[in-house]
Formats: sequence, structure tokens, C-alpha cells
Amino acid sequence: MTRQKPTWLQPIQRVTDALGRLISRIESSVLVAAILLMAINTMANVIGRFALGESLHFAEEVNRILIVLVTFAGIGYAAREGRHIRMSAFYDLLPTQGRRYLMLVMAWTTSALLWMLSYYAFLYVQGVYGTGRVLPVSGIPVYWMYLWVPLGFALTALQYLLTGLKNLLSRQPYLSTKVVDRYAPSEDTPS
Repeated sequence: MTRQKPTWLQPIQRVTDALGRLISRIESSVLVAAILLMAINTMANVIGRFALGESLHFAEEVNRILIVLVTFAGIGYAAREGRHIRMSAFYDLLPTQGRRYLMLVMAWTTSALLWMLSYYAFLYVQGVYGTGRVLPVSGIPVYWMYLWVPLGFALTALQYLLTGLKNLLSRQPYLSTKVVDRYAPSEDTPS
């Protein structure tokens, strides 16, 4: 017999699902655009170097910015897809409800640590902003390159916060808001 969710949880579930979808679309769009820009920038630089004998002087700086962006936007994507590396020997031994509660604790602990990292990364970006440094060729302020670090940490922290909430509201353990733990037995199987 399947237990019904209380009706007061349904609006919370809809809001968290909608927020997750919105973040997913934004992150996916940013990742696709950044990777395409990196590829185009690199190809243009190679063509310029070998066909025209002149490199694009700004290509390395642009790619450096894009690599930071892809790295820190990618951690949120990996969290949403349940793709982060995890040590699960103890976790796998637990019954379904034990895994769900442990995942809730792990998700919220990870979220808290990522919020803290986001805060310290923001302070770092403020410090870099205060120096007024710019990239030598393009003249882009250096802090623009590092803005993605606190933003990526914050989006990933939000993802883990939502994963914990999903585990709180669900009967099955979730690795992310949309990925059910594949080792979990079905709801019909007793734990």
C-alpha cells in the first residue's frame, strides 16, 4: 500500500521542481554557449596562426575565462544530475529509509559548506575588484573571470539544498532532485 503525500507538501514540491527546472535551463544554456565559444575561439586562433600567420592575441584570455565559467557552472550541473563522486559503501548497506535520511544529511551538509565557500569566494572577488587589475591583452577586468566561482558554488549549494528537501518530501532516496538512487529497492519491496 502506497502512502499519499500530505496535501500541504504538494505546493512545496511543485515550487522546488519548477525552481530546479529553471536553474537547469539556465546552467545548460550557459554551459553550451561557453563550450561553443571556446571551440570557436580556439579554431579561429588556430586558423589565424596557420593560415594568416597571426594568432588572436585575446584567445588565451577568453578561453581562460570560459574554462573557469564551465568548471563552476559544471559543478551545479553535476550535482543536479547526481554525477558527483561519492563513497557509498556504508550508504549502500542501509535500508531505503536509512539511505534517504543519510542523503538528506549529506545534501544539507554539502549545501552549507558550499554556501560558506561561495561567501569566501565572493570576498575574494571583492578583493580582486579592489585591485583594479585587468587582463593584459583584452583589458577585461580580472574580477569578471572570478565572478563565476561564487556563483557556481551558490548554484550548487542551492541544488544540494533542493536535493535535501526532495529527500525530506519523498519516500525514496534521491541523489539529486531528479535522480532516484538506482540501488534503492522499489517502494513495494519492504526495507
